[in-house]
Amino acid sequence: MGRSSGSDGPHTPLLIACALGIERFALRSGGSGGAAGPVTVLRTGMGPKNAERAVERTLGSARNRDAAVIASGFCAGLAPGMSPGDLIVAEETRGPHGSTPCTGTGLLVDALTRAVPGHTVHTGPMTGSDHVVRGQERAELRATGAIAVDMESAATLRSALSAGPRPVAAVRVVVDAPEHELVRIGTVRGGISAFSVLRAVLPAFYEWHRSLLLPRR
Repeated sequence: MGRSSGSDGPHTPLLIACALGIERFALRSGGSGGAAGPVTVLRTGMGPKNAERAVERTLGSARNRDAAVIASGFCAGLAPGMSPGDLIVAEETRGPHGSTPCTGTGLLVDALTRAVPGHTVHTGPMTGSDHVVRGQERAELRATGAIAVDMESAATLRSALSAGPRPVAAVRVVVDAPEHELVRIGTVRGGISAFSVLRAVLPAFYEWHRSLLLPRR
C-alpha cells in the first residue's frame, strides 16, 4: 500500500484526476461528505502528455505528495452491448510504457454497486490512446482484451507511481460505445446519463479510500 498507508492514517489525501471541465464539474458537484482526508479534483487537460505533466506537478506539492490517486471521467466502451452510463473499473491500465495494476478493484466494484444502483459495472483492462478511437480501431483494441479506452488514465497512474508508491485506480463512465458512437467531443455535454452517473461516484471513491487506509490486523 506504500506511503499512503503510513502514519498519516485518515488524513492521507485523495487526488481525483480528470481531463475535461465538465468531468471536474460533475465530480466536484458530488460533494465531499465522507472523505477520509483532503480531496483534490484535478483537471489535467486532454491527452496523455497533459495528464502526465499535471499529475507530476500536483504530486510534487506538500499537500498531495502521499495522495492516493484515481483517474476518472468519461471513456469509450469497447465491448458490444455497453451503453452510456455503464461504469468501468480498471483492473489495469495499459499504455505505450506497459501496464499498471490497479489497487482494490473489488472494493471499488462493491462500493460503486451501492453508490450507483442499477448501473452495470464492467471490470477489465483499460487501454490508453492519444486520440478519439473510432470504427475499426475500436475492434482492434477490443481484440487485445481491453474493455474500454481513454486518453489519460494510463498516463495518470504511471505518473502517480513514478512519484512514489501509493494506491491507484481508474474508474470511468461510458459515454461512447460501439452502438452509441460519439460524434464529437462537444456532445459529451448531452450525455445526461453519463454525467449523472459521474456525479454519483464520489461516495464509492471515499469508501475505497477509507478501506485502503484501515490498519491491517
